[in-house]
Amino acid sequence: MTVFNNNKVVLAYSGGLDTSVIIAWLKEKYGLETIAVLVDAGRARGLEELRQKALAIGAAEAIVVDAREEFAHDFVLPALMANALYEEKYPLVSALSRPLISKVLVDVAHKSGAGSVAHGCTAKGNDQVRFDLGIRALDPELKILAPAREWGMTREEALSYAATREIPVALTKGAPYSIDENLWGRAIECGPLEDPWEAPPDDAFSVTVSPYEAPDEGAGMEIEFAGGEPVAAGGKVLPTVDLIGEIDRVAGAHGFGRVDMVENRLVGIKSREIYEAPGALALILAHRELEDMVLPRELSHFKRLAEQKFTDMAYNGGWFDPLMDALRAFMEETQARVTGTVRLEFFRGACRVSGRKSPYSLYDFGLATYGGGDAFSHSAAKGFCNLYGLPLEVWAKKRTLDSGH
Repeated sequence: MTVFNNNKVVLAYSGGLDTSVIIAWLKEKYGLETIAVLVDAGRARGLEELRQKALAIGAAEAIVVDAREEFAHDFVLPALMANALYEEKYPLVSALSRPLISKVLVDVAHKSGAGSVAHGCTAKGNDQVRFDLGIRALDPELKILAPAREWGMTREEALSYAATREIPVALTKGAPYSIDENLWGRAIECGPLEDPWEAPPDDAFSVTVSPYEAPDEGAGMEIEFAGGEPVAAGGKVLPTVDLIGEIDRVAGAHGFGRVDMVENRLVGIKSREIYEAPGALALILAHRELEDMVLPRELSHFKRLAEQKFTDMAYNGGWFDPLMDALRAFMEETQARVTGTVRLEFFRGACRVSGRKSPYSLYDFGLATYGGGDAFSHSAAKGFCNLYGLPLEVWAKKRTLDSGH
């Protein structure tokens, strides 16, 4: 039997099926006192009810931590500055909250004197890696428990376990989704979504309307950035948390923000994943468009390479890796002149950029125009082409000699 430093464990608690069952399981199997920690990273509802539920199930203590501002500034904004989209589709919804939750767990463990922390991740998921690596990076002395990885229960068995112990869970066999949500979006999986051929049922979505039911008239929104950070939407200056919520509301009302993808998980399997992230996807689109206007070509092209590495590191649980520290510093350095306004148009599930402007714009009308006022040096173009193509010309001549012609 596992031996612990003491009888306290800090659990990352969501109020869902697995973490609710875990409270009872840890008490039954190991006799541990569980401190249930519910981290609010946005979109959380009924927090006090969930706290009371944890206590009713058997938690020795239940804590709610409002981490929305920290999540927005320390995790979401760096990801936005990196235009982070895993496999060009997924805006790192859960991948960003896991290092934050890991940090909170470690802080609570230190304050309470607990010798171990626990999470509800399964053996097939990416989150087990994100939690394990995050906790080990922050305090390698803490023991990590992953009951859902140990017990081998199916979802149906977990439901039966909860039923026999009168543990209330929202999950039912009629709506068997596993949902994780925060300020940056919602991740939905399990149930009918496990068949990649089946279209997602309407009840899987909650923050976006179906594009077929979206309004007949679209909506425009101007998003203002200062130093790479979004500061206003629709003419309203808002705190980051509220600003993301406002864009979420408008974009979602027009059916934009749904992602349906077959994703390559870190553990080596492919998984069908559904996401709702209207605010995140709209902001990334606008931010990238503004960067295209203000960043020099070589910096812009190199940044794309660094963005991919940043995204992969975040997805794979490397948020606290020294390389990630360097990547975040690089991203922040590139944002000094990412200031300006981008106009978005939402219509029936689509979002497009219809305008952009910046005081640091590198777009020069005189150089770009084909009409009057053209300031481009046409006479220099021939020499440029001659020099630029010189290596190719030399190679072509040698190839001709090799062929005997």
